[in-house]
Amino acid sequence: MASFKIEGGHKLSGTITPQGAKNEVLQILCAVLLTPEKVVINNVPDIIDVNKLIFILGELGVKIEKLSRNSYSFQADEVNLEYLESKDFKKDGSSLRGSIMIVGPLLARFGKGYIPRPGGDKIGRRRLDTHFEGFIRLGAKFRYNREEHFYGVEADELIGTKMLLDEASVTGTANILMASVMATGTTEIYNAACEPYIQQLCKMLNSMGAKISGVGSNLLIIEGVKYLGGCEHKVLPDMIEIGSWIGVAVMTQSELTIKDVSWENLGQIPNVFRKLGIKFEKRNDDIYIPAQKSYEIQNYIDGSVLTVADAPWPGFTPDLLSIVLVIATQANGTVLIHQKMFESRLFFVDKLIDMGAKIILCDPHRATVIGLNHKSNLKATKMTSPDIRAGISLLIAALSAKGTSIINNIEQIDRGYENIEARLKSIGAKIQRIED
Repeated sequence: MASFKIEGGHKLSGTITPQGAKNEVLQILCAVLLTPEKVVINNVPDIIDVNKLIFILGELGVKIEKLSRNSYSFQADEVNLEYLESKDFKKDGSSLRGSIMIVGPLLARFGKGYIPRPGGDKIGRRRLDTHFEGFIRLGAKFRYNREEHFYGVEADELIGTKMLLDEASVTGTANILMASVMATGTTEIYNAACEPYIQQLCKMLNSMGAKISGVGSNLLIIEGVKYLGGCEHKVLPDMIEIGSWIGVAVMTQSELTIKDVSWENLGQIPNVFRKLGIKFEKRNDDIYIPAQKSYEIQNYIDGSVLTVADAPWPGFTPDLLSIVLVIATQANGTVLIHQKMFESRLFFVDKLIDMGAKIILCDPHRATVIGLNHKSNLKATKMTSPDIRAGISLLIAALSAKGTSIINNIEQIDRGYENIEARLKSIGAKIQRIED
């Protein structure tokens, strides 16, 4: 396992361009299985999770060509369905949670899809019921091998239907959407997730010949078509990485410009950061963050303590709550962080407490942060990254801390952040990757 060695306490400055959105591209890559024609995808981030999915597509027989550093072409005209029942697939698929989204397009085009129980972050229970209940509603037969933790769905024909999702799951919505685009008749998905990732997938599918209306709402209406063709698609900038760079600037009291952020797709993110007292400017499609010695958390109108909680889009994304929590440790004021979706995502706060942060972990879902207002800097320490978002949060904390910190298990950070140490070095950070 590799580690980061970080010498904290240095001011940074410069310009950063965010990578393509991880959560979007995992869906988009699975959609290439819906057509035998060539699909070109631009702004693909070079990160572990994405590269694993590209590898799985290659093993499935998809022809893959790297056109440039972040652009690929895919052609699924000779798909090897036998790979789905191989030992190799059971190993490859189980290491990546995003692999679940190959099931929908395979079911739509070939009448069957299989997947081992997928892995990913250890952030709490992440059930798959929404995905498979949707496939069953479309007419698929479901089977599950408990000994091998292997799921399967099969159908001679998928029939459009009306369904109400039990949760507004992003991956569940994407999977059911891809399964329904070639079903016979009309499908209505109510309580659908409506994140920009889903909107992008809908735009891509429509450009391939699908008939999807209601894009951007929680009611998607899909008129099934018999065939989808090729297309070219560009992935949005990663809103989670944009929030992470804001955290880097604020915690190190640095001036930073984040380029080409797609402001119209940031939702509540700018509002939440402003409630924490952070100043930044919209400059065309860029975010300019001036160096700030202090930032004060806004209380509610009646004077009560601010709560920052996650919610389905257009609410605040759960992937940025870890960043908000770290930023709050050096704010002036108090905030309650309420992580509703995952019960294990706040357990990294013990590392921040070791660094001197004032945090009360109320229960698995809530933490109260009492800001130090930069009067007492965090202290360097040795720690381990438990998941992608906690990992980047600990890295941000280490950049602001006095002394030299070590972060182990940084493969978790590499799963979601492209070439992070080189990009941090480009703006003046003292960071070194140590290979075991």
